[in-house]
Amino acid sequence: MFETDPRLSALPTPALVLDELRMRRNIQRLADHITGKGATLRPHLKTVKSIDIAKLLLTEGAGPAVVSTLAEAEVFAGEGIRDITYAVGISPQKLDRVAAIRAGGCDLSVILDSIEQAETVNEASRRHGQAIPALIEFDCDGHRGGVGPTDPVLVEIGRTLHEGKAELRGVLTHAGESYSAVGRDAHVAFAAQECKAAVAAVKNLRTAGLPCPVVSIGSTPTAHAVENLDGVTEVRAGVYVFFDLVQAGIGVCELEDIALSVLTTVIGHQREKGWILIDAGWMALSQDRGTAQQEVDQRYGVVCDDAGNVLPDLIVIKANQEHGIVAVRSGRSTPLPDIPLGTRLRILPNHACATAAQFNHYNVITPEPDAPLKMWRRFGGW
Repeated sequence: MFETDPRLSALPTPALVLDELRMRRNIQRLADHITGKGATLRPHLKTVKSIDIAKLLLTEGAGPAVVSTLAEAEVFAGEGIRDITYAVGISPQKLDRVAAIRAGGCDLSVILDSIEQAETVNEASRRHGQAIPALIEFDCDGHRGGVGPTDPVLVEIGRTLHEGKAELRGVLTHAGESYSAVGRDAHVAFAAQECKAAVAAVKNLRTAGLPCPVVSIGSTPTAHAVENLDGVTEVRAGVYVFFDLVQAGIGVCELEDIALSVLTTVIGHQREKGWILIDAGWMALSQDRGTAQQEVDQRYGVVCDDAGNVLPDLIVIKANQEHGIVAVRSGRSTPLPDIPLGTRLRILPNHACATAAQFNHYNVITPEPDAPLKMWRRFGGW
C-alpha cells in the first residue's frame, strides 16, 4: 500500500513532485474552454516559474503570458517569450527595468490604476525613448486594486496615457473574490459580473474617444466557468496548471486533478496522541491556510500514499519548521493507519503557488510508468 512507485524511493525528502499527466490534462481543459469561446488564454506564469512548463503552456512559444514579478519577466523574456503582461501595479522604481526588458525585444506591458502612475509611465517612456504600454486596472468585485469601471477617473487615466508618451493598451481586472464562492453556479455568476464590468470599462473609454484594444479578465474559478466572452479579448489564469486544495474546496477541480504534491518520509510516531511525524513542515508545505475558511478545513494538506492515492481522513494537522504532524481529521472515527517508519507519503498543498515556492525544482512523474523522473528547474526572486 505504501511503496508503489519506485521512482520516488531514491529522492531525498521533502521533495516537490509533479504529475505530468494530470498537469497536461489541466492545461488542455482550460485551453479548450477559452479558445472555444473566441478569446485568447494568457497563462499566468507566477505559479510555475519554470521554463519547461512555460513551453507546455505557450503553444506559440512567444506568448502571450502574464507574470507577477519583474524577475519572472526577465527570465521568460530571456527564453524568447515576447508578449508579457506584468500584472502588479507599477511603481516608479521599476520602470527602468521594464524599459530594459522591452529594449531586449519583449513587448512587456504594465498595469496601473491612478493618474500618478500614468504620469510616471509617461516620464519613463520619454526618458527611454519608447512608448511603454499600460493597461488600466479596474475593480470588478472589491477584491484588491483598480478603479470603478464607470468612474470618470478611468477616462482621466486613459487620457493621461494616450496624450502622453506612453501607450494606452487597454483594461484589466481580476475577479479575486471568486475564491470565496463555492460551486459552478456561483463561479458562473462571478464570471458574468466580471465580464459585465469589463464591457462597462471599455464603453467608458471608447465613449471618450480613447482606444481600448485589450480587454483582459481572469481568475482560475471564473476562467473555468465563464459562458460568454463577448467584448473580452483575453482571459488570464495561473494555478489551474497544478490546482490545489483551495480550488478543490470551492469546486473548480477534484482532488484527483491536483498535479502537485510534496513527497515526505515518516520519521516517527506518537501513538498515544494519534500522531504520525513526517519530515515536511512549513518550510516545505508553506504556512498557507487557504482552506481554513472553507467548509472543509484541510489544515496543512491532505495525505496520500506515494502513488498519489488519497488516504481517507488523514491530514497534516500541524506544521513546525521541519516537522509535520499527520493525524485523522477531527470528528472522524477512521482509525489511524499503521504507517511504518521510513514510509513515503505525498501531501497535497493548500496553495500550489506557495508550496512550489519552497523548492528549486520539480521532480516530474512522466505518463510512462517505467520512465525515469525528469527534473525541471524553477526559480524565485523579484
